This record gives sequence, structure tokens and C-alpha cells, in this order.
Amino acid sequence: MPPSRTVVAHPDHVVAHTLLNCLLREVSTPERHTTVLDGRLLLRLPHSDTVLRVALRRTSLIGAHRFSGPVTERRDAGWAELGWRELAERIDGELRLRTGAANDEFLEQVAASHAGVSAALDLADRPAPDDAPDDPYLESEQSLVFGHRFHPTPKARTGSAGQWRRFAPEARARFPLHHLAVRRELVREETARAGALAALDRQRTVPDGYRLLPAHPWQYAMLRDHPALRAALARRDVLDLGPGGGDFAPTASVRTLYDGRDFLKFSLNVRITNCLRKNADYELSGAVALTRLLEPVAHDLAARFDGCELLREPGYRTLDLGERSLTEGLGVIVREGLAARLRPGLTGLLAAAVADEYPTGRAQVSRLLDGAGPEETLAWWEAYLALLVPPVLAAYLDHGVVLEPHLQNVVVGVDGTGLPRQVLFRDLEGTKLLPDRHADALAALPTAVARPLTYDRERGWDRVVYCLIVNHLAELLAALADRHPRLEPALWSALRRVLAARAAAHGRPPALAALLAGAPLPAKANLLTRWGRKADRDAGYVRIANPLAADLLSEAARSAAPRPAPALLTARSHPWSAQ
Repeated sequence: MPPSRTVVAHPDHVVAHTLLNCLLREVSTPERHTTVLDGRLLLRLPHSDTVLRVALRRTSLIGAHRFSGPVTERRDAGWAELGWRELAERIDGELRLRTGAANDEFLEQVAASHAGVSAALDLADRPAPDDAPDDPYLESEQSLVFGHRFHPTPKARTGSAGQWRRFAPEARARFPLHHLAVRRELVREETARAGALAALDRQRTVPDGYRLLPAHPWQYAMLRDHPALRAALARRDVLDLGPGGGDFAPTASVRTLYDGRDFLKFSLNVRITNCLRKNADYELSGAVALTRLLEPVAHDLAARFDGCELLREPGYRTLDLGERSLTEGLGVIVREGLAARLRPGLTGLLAAAVADEYPTGRAQVSRLLDGAGPEETLAWWEAYLALLVPPVLAAYLDHGVVLEPHLQNVVVGVDGTGLPRQVLFRDLEGTKLLPDRHADALAALPTAVARPLTYDRERGWDRVVYCLIVNHLAELLAALADRHPRLEPALWSALRRVLAARAAAHGRPPALAALLAGAPLPAKANLLTRWGRKADRDAGYVRIANPLAADLLSEAARSAAPRPAPALLTARSHPWSAQ
């Protein structure tokens, strides 16, 4: 059972800290208007001459500090507490002056995110239903109460409170799918292998001449009155079979559902963080095309790097009435379930839950490594790095494949002691190809499908470094350093050793050499992207401090405890250790 909201954090402070994270990373630090003084961060908004202050729980070598308590603002009489809404207003004013443009949605979206955080905390405090299975993996997917801590509106969403209670992962929701039977000639589908759509067909039998098309019940409620769909129902080209089959549960992405066997990725015309979450037409075909193209890459990485697996997306199905809104709105992508790739005896845990700042679930490191000292923590970290880093770099350097290993796209397989033994990469939507390495394969695809599957080399490398180091490893490192603050330099040094070994293995490519020399790291500019109302694909990057340079780490280590010697993890009892 996750801790109560009063133990974890107050939603007002969480929202304010998240806004401050974005401001610090994207505005004030690049313009050199920050300082740390007497255990507090001082941050100036240079265009509006506003000075903010917040107490620090812990400083970070990468600048991703941990905050405590309220944000305050300097005024004539001293310092005055600033609520989350007032902080959002200050940011709104600063960005208007900085960019010369307005975003009339911004304050409303921050308010929606605050409401989402509050609701998620309320839902997380509720006990699980008596008949809910004890599934550590699913609990990790549904434990992300606060969302991305470097996104200005991580819990912004459309939809009523009642709809979110029914379908939200934080509510530990479970529900049956809504089933349609579609005449075969009106079905559009593609598969990368035989039996790829069995996950759909096994849900329910349909009359001869029809194929089953499951739909997310929330999505179907939004589309059921579409004129073309109503006409198809009247003609009996489509049959509304109603709810059926076993229950599915929402994962962290909300629209990807899991029944313990298969993942089904649905469209959901609900705005979550930045955009409507739908399977665009090109993404349906792109998932299958990538599954085919990546098969030899996945086999090579699995053979070279023990514990590396990629969850394939071998098929999709949708309704083809010549209406794009229905083709995209009712399209469903099949993704392999954990059992297809996770080794027997291991428990899958969402990496984002392991790295969460707050212990809102059993997978978070304070619980996963309960009682572990610095030596054991460092050994765990080194095992994690050995699994995650080499295949991501090899995919890019050897195969021209840009994996997207951010925290929500990686499932970690742990053994009964909590030691990481396997990593599974998922969600091909963010996986891209370097066009110069895959020219023939891309040329064989329709242009509308091929173009979104690519990144140029520079953007591809930025995406790899951001997802792997800034989004994923730096956040997990922060969660470990929260437990042992003086261990932070040793944790970064361990990552440097792994990167140096990979640089040597790949012939010391310039991009990796620059990373080891301390070249600034790319961080996705979520605040500025949201302010500019850009698509995620067009998001820009800001450059942040890189703690990997050897001299910086040596200096940091001198003020910290000596590096502990690596040690094997000792046996520890976990709720899943018997599985």
C-alpha cells in the first residue's frame, strides 16, 4: 500500500517544484541567473526582474536539485510565499516578455495539472479492490502519481472526473473492452508475422464474414455518434457487440492497456500533457514496419548484450470507412506482453516507478533497496548500467537506430533480491532510424510512413543522450543519491566508466568522446515546447551541465565519502521474491 498523501508530499508544493524545475533548466540556468546560498536556491527571472527562492533538500551535480517546502518571492519587505498559481503567473509573464508571444492556454493547463495531481493522490490513497490481483508490475505502472518532474503540466488532461476515475491508472482501474464486429472488407490491418493479431481475435467470437475490433470504451463513447459510424451500424457493416472479454488495466500511458498477457495500444482523443493521444495513420503502419525492420537489430542486441530485449509491435487493426478520424480513432496496435520476453523468475517493474522522487509504490528504490548501504547501492547501480547503456549505444552506433529509453519506455526485470537482470525496451512510436543507414528500407515504404520514422544524425544523438542519460539515468541516480547523498560522485563515476568502455568498444566515436570530455548534455525543453505549442517531435533542447568529465568528478569526490568497493547484493525479501 503506497504511503498516504500527507507522508509523500503536498500537491501545491509538488506542482510548484515541477514548475521551478522547468524554469531552472530552460530559462534561468542557461541565462546564468541562479545561485545556491545557505541551503537555498535563488533564481532570477531576467526579463521581469523577479527573484525566487526555495529551500534545498539536496543539490545535484547535474543541476536537478531536490526542493523542500514553498517557493518564496523577494519583495520590499523581505520574502513572501508564492503559491503554485502565482508562480505559474510569474512564469507566464516572463515567457511573454522573453518570447514576445502569448500562450492563453498555459495557466489553464497548469491548473488542470494541479487538479490532476490532487486527484491522483486521492485515488492512490484508496485501497485496491478486494479482487484485484497482486501484480507488482502493474502496480509499478499505476504508481506514477506526480508524473514527469521536468514537464510544466505533467498531469494536465481533458475529461471529467468520473471518466478519469473509471479509466485512470492511478485509480487501479480495470474494465472490459468495447467490442465491434466489422465486415472483413472494411477492416484494414497489417502484420509482421503470422498470428500477430491473435491478441485481438481471442477476445470474442464474431459472426462469419466479420472481424473483431476491440475499442477502448472511453474512446468508443466519444466516437459512437460519428455519422459515418452510425451509418455503418445501420447497414450492419459494423455490429456493436458491447463490452466483453476479460478485464484490462491502464498502464502509465493511460491508453495502453494490459490484461496480464498482451498490451493493446488504443487511440484516445483525450489531451494528456501536450497532445491528443491517438494512433495516427502513419503510426499504425509504422509500428509494423519497424517491427519488421528491427528484427535483425533486436536479435543482434540480444545476442551481444545479455538481458536486452525489445517488445515488438507486430500488428494493428482498424476500421476503414474512408474516414480518417475513424481509421485513426479506432486503430489498435498489438504489443507483445511481458511473458514473450521477460525471463522466468524475474519481475518486471516500470523504470519510471523505480526512479520516482517519492515512494508512491513498492517499486521505488527506497523500497526496492530497503536497508541497502552505500556499497550495496553502488553494486545495484553498476548492474543496472551494464544492462541499459551498452545496447542503447550499440543500436545507434552500429545499426543507426535511435531507441527512446526514457523512464516510461523501459521495463526492468529484477530477481528476488531486487537485483536488475534484464531490460525490456518498449513503444516503437519513439524509435527512429538514421536515413543514411536505412535508405533502401525507407525507400520501400510509403513516404507518409517513412518520413516520420527518421531522425537526422544530430537530432538522433541528442534524443539518445537525452532519453538515456538526462531523462533516465540522471533521475534514477537522483533517487539513489536521495538515500545516500555522498554517493553521488561515485554513481556518476560508475556511469563514466561504462561510457568509456563503450567508447573503446566502438572505436572512440567523436560523439561519445565529447560526452566523456564534459560537453553539455541535451535536455528536452518541455516548458518552451509547451509555451510555443509545438509538436513533441519538434521539441527543442537546452544544454545543461555534464558531470561526466573526469576532473569534475574528482573534485566532487573529494568533498564526498570515498568510493565504496563494489559488493554483491545480499538476499532480501520482497513482496515478489516468491514469484
